[in-house]
Amino acid sequence: MPNTYSIVLHPSEDIVSKIKMMKGTLSEKIGWFNSKNSLAHITIGEFTATDIQLENIKMQLTKISDSIQPTKVVLDHLGSYPNGAFFIAPNLDSKEKLMLIMKRFQKEIRFPIVHKSTDPHLSIARKLSSENLEMALNMFPNIDLEYNCEDVVLRRFDPSVKQFKIIAHFSFNGNIKPEFVQTSLF
Repeated sequence: MPNTYSIVLHPSEDIVSKIKMMKGTLSEKIGWFNSKNSLAHITIGEFTATDIQLENIKMQLTKISDSIQPTKVVLDHLGSYPNGAFFIAPNLDSKEKLMLIMKRFQKEIRFPIVHKSTDPHLSIARKLSSENLEMALNMFPNIDLEYNCEDVVLRRFDPSVKQFKIIAHFSFNGNIKPEFVQTSLF
């Protein structure tokens, strides 16, 4: 039976804790909201796969990750989308670096990714009303977070708790792929 999986960039445990506290503070003010219990992450994509297919995907994730250079990520402002999403966003330099990493996985994974994210961000809440969104934007005026993005994380959706659970990490090792060069014997 297939399961639902997501490929994400996972910030440091310190940032995960800070985001959890922000979600708790927001929850005290506005009550329950979508994404309240989700751990902080930057989504690359989601897919459905069987256990056999998953083994192939893990090998692909290992290969892609091995050649990616770890990078510093700076998260410095809040943002929102018209659908009521409230998030923390990276600065321009970090956004460009994260987009390259995200596109690399989306392009090189040889498996259909159902949902592909194109704008790197750390969601705090989703589907907020316009009033709650405005309140959230005013509650957290200063954002200054940074971490070293050193891996990609594979998560499996657990329907019993309606949350994704981390099942594997794939380290960015910065190993350059050797290029094939055709030479002549004569």
